[in-house]
Amino acid sequence: MLTQIAPSFASRSELLIGSVIDASTALLAEQQHDIVRFAMGAPSEDLMPIAQLDEAFAGSRTGRYDYGETEGEPRLRAQIMELAAARGVETTDERLLVTTGGMQGLDLAFKLFVDPGDLVVVEAPTYSNGNATALSYGADLLPAPVDEDGLIVEALPELVARTGKTPKAIYTIPNFQNPTGVTLSLRRRELLVELAERWGAMIIDDDPYGRLRFEGKDVPDLGCIAPRHPLLFQVRTLSKMIAPGLRTGWIDVDPAVRALAVNAKQAMDTCSSVPVQNAVLNYLTSGHFETHVARLKPIYRERKTAMLAAVDRHLGELATTTDPEGGFFLWLTLQGEAATLDTEALFPAALRDGVAYIPGPAFTVDGSMRNALRLCFATSSPERIDEGVSRLASTIKRAIASGEAARA
Repeated sequence: MLTQIAPSFASRSELLIGSVIDASTALLAEQQHDIVRFAMGAPSEDLMPIAQLDEAFAGSRTGRYDYGETEGEPRLRAQIMELAAARGVETTDERLLVTTGGMQGLDLAFKLFVDPGDLVVVEAPTYSNGNATALSYGADLLPAPVDEDGLIVEALPELVARTGKTPKAIYTIPNFQNPTGVTLSLRRRELLVELAERWGAMIIDDDPYGRLRFEGKDVPDLGCIAPRHPLLFQVRTLSKMIAPGLRTGWIDVDPAVRALAVNAKQAMDTCSSVPVQNAVLNYLTSGHFETHVARLKPIYRERKTAMLAAVDRHLGELATTTDPEGGFFLWLTLQGEAATLDTEALFPAALRDGVAYIPGPAFTVDGSMRNALRLCFATSSPERIDEGVSRLASTIKRAIASGEAARA
C-alpha cells in the first residue's frame, strides 16, 4: 500500500491568491437560473465581430501552425505601431513585444522589476488581478486613493514617506479605470512622471480601455507626455476592443527592457499563438477594426446612461456611482440606510435573485470598501441593465429590512 505523501510547495506558492473576477466565470457557469451578468468586464457576444473574426482565421496564411518569433509576428507588430500612432504615440519595432493578453504584460512587468519586499504603489481601488500579480512576486503594496480625476498623485509623496521605502513601481490604469471608470487628469499624468523620475520607479501603465472613450475629450497618453521614457512600461490588449478570447496584447517598453522581457517570455510560453496572431493581423488589415470601434462607442454610451438611470430609479438615495466617459464600469457605493451593508456577504443573495457583480473588497489590498461594488455595463442591453439593477435593488432593500445579514 502506497503511503500518502503531501507535495512540498515552493514558498512563493503562498503568495498566489487567485482572482475573484476570473473565478466568477466558473461560478456563473454553474448556475441554472437566469442571471443578469454585471460581473465580468467583457463585451457581450453581440458586440464581438464574430463573422469577421471567423473570416480572419480562415484567411490565415499557410504554415501558420509553426513556432513564431518570441517578439511576435513582424507584420502584427507593424500594425501595433499604427494603432499606437493613431493615439499620438510614436514607438519603434524594438520596443514592442506581443503578449498572450494584457495579463502576461503585467506579469512581465512585475517579474522584471519587483523583488520580495519592494514597495509598489497601487490605486485604491484597482484591478484585482494587478494586485494579485504584484503580490505573487512578493511586493509590498501601498494603496493610494482615487477620486474623479484618477489616482491622487499629489498624495503619493506623503504616503510613500510614511513607509520609509522608495517605490520600485507605480501601477496605474489611467483611462476609465478598473473598477471606478475614472480617468487620470493631464496634470496628474505629468506629476506622475516627475515622481517616477525622482524615485527611479517604473510606471506600469495598464490601458485596456483607452480607445473606448464615448464622451468628453481625450487626455494625452503617457507615451505622448513622456515619449519613449525608460521608466514607462506600457501594457496594452485587444481584449476589450475586439474579443477577450483572442488573448492578444503587447508591451511597449525601452529596448533594453524588451530584451529582458523576451528572455522572460521564452521561459513562459516561447511565443504567443501564431495562428491567433495571424488572424488578428488579418482582422486589423481588413479595414474592419476602426469601423468596429466606432460602432461600440455609442452603444457603450447608451448602456452606461441606462445603468445610471436604473440606479437612480431603483436605488435612489441608497447609492451613488461614478460617471465614466468611456470603458466598461461603474463603481457603486451604498449610502444612507444601505451604507453598512457588506457587498461581499450580500453576493450570494444577489446571485439567488438573478444578478451578479464584483464586491468592492476584491479591488482592495486590505479587504476594505465593503459597501461598494463594481458593475459592468458593457455586457448587457439597456433592458437587461434595468432588470439587473432592479434585482440588485430588491436584494439590498430586503437586506436593509431584515436588519441582519450582510452587515459590515
